[in-house]
Amino acid sequence: MLADTVTVDGCVRAVDDTFTTIFAQIDEWRARIEFLVSAHHAIVEAPQLDELVEALVLSELERPDALIIGAGFVAAPRFLTDTDWHLAWWLGHANTFGMDSVDPAVRRLRATEDPSSENFRDYTTLEWWRVPASTGRRHITGPYVDYLCTDDYTLTLTIPVMHGRAMIGVAGADLYVNDIERTLLPLVGALGTTATIINTSGRVVVSTDAHRPTGSVLRVEGLSERLASTSGVVELTDGRVAAVCGTTSLILVLG
Repeated sequence: MLADTVTVDGCVRAVDDTFTTIFAQIDEWRARIEFLVSAHHAIVEAPQLDELVEALVLSELERPDALIIGAGFVAAPRFLTDTDWHLAWWLGHANTFGMDSVDPAVRRLRATEDPSSENFRDYTTLEWWRVPASTGRRHITGPYVDYLCTDDYTLTLTIPVMHGRAMIGVAGADLYVNDIERTLLPLVGALGTTATIINTSGRVVVSTDAHRPTGSVLRVEGLSERLASTSGVVELTDGRVAAVCGTTSLILVLG
């Protein structure tokens, strides 16, 4: 029997609202970056870009209650005129990556941008770049352990940045899964049944079931096919209930 769809719908909307708010912030950054690039006829150097991106993300990263713990812009290879690879990315005070301090200051991510270095990593092979590049749409990557920026279970939200028809980079933000869990767990817990939020690969983001830890895989037979045919709540063949969380790619599974 279907769960109370009003309650489920309310939970779905709350999950959607959480991520829509963050994507709206990233989209503002995207628009400002595209304006800068257009104003300079796509002839932009790294220092110009860095100055703008730092000004855009700093206030968000400094907020004591911010879910965003890292943010910025990653340039397409050879887009900038003075460097082939570039990350204009800042880490928030809640991000302890590479720091001994429990509450470090907001700081610039120091990434290796020299392809000849053994520490260099081609970021265009990573999901948070690869999917927006292929679809032209925003994307939620994770949960995954981000060894580049957080060294912890992370969700990375990215939006393609365009000049004409060319993708010149991605604007994005990192979130700790632990913070998302604290935000969403009271919502899914109030549904009165086992509730799990997964990504499209079935990887668990948040669950009320202690046997479904973050990053584990929840396999639901026929899930993608059933959800493709409706935007509402569907009952699966095994008796569980599932719903896409609004405009996100996340899925709420009950039971």
